Amino acid sequence: MTGPAIVVRADDPLPPYEQIRRQIAGVIASGGLQPGDRLPPLRQLARDLDVAVGTVGRAYRDLEAQGWVESRRGRGTHVLSPPTATVAPPTEDLHRLARNYLAAAMELGFTHQQAVDAVHR
Repeated sequence: MTGPAIVVRADDPLPPYEQIRRQIAGVIASGGLQPGDRLPPLRQLARDLDVAVGTVGRAYRDLEAQGWVESRRGRGTHVLSPPTATVAPPTEDLHRLARNYLAAAMELGFTHQQAVDAVHR
């Protein structure tokens, strides 16, 4: 895979598969990977990032479901043209962000209701 290196950070609140997915999607969106470019095999990227093969597999499956890549058994995973802007982001991303926000606010000593009220202001 050409383009910027993918990095998984232990201090990032996002799970490793999501860090990988977002970084690869970002490289594709910015033109760092072109349609037809091949992503590294699952095992190779997992070894390079020191994560489980299943972690990379989930990132690749999510990228495929979102239209960023296409996987074919025995041929690897290849970049597609970036999805159009009409594709809505998965609501699971919004839910995860909301949960992370509430957890962070509560760690700071705010109540659940105070955190929700702050969003509405």
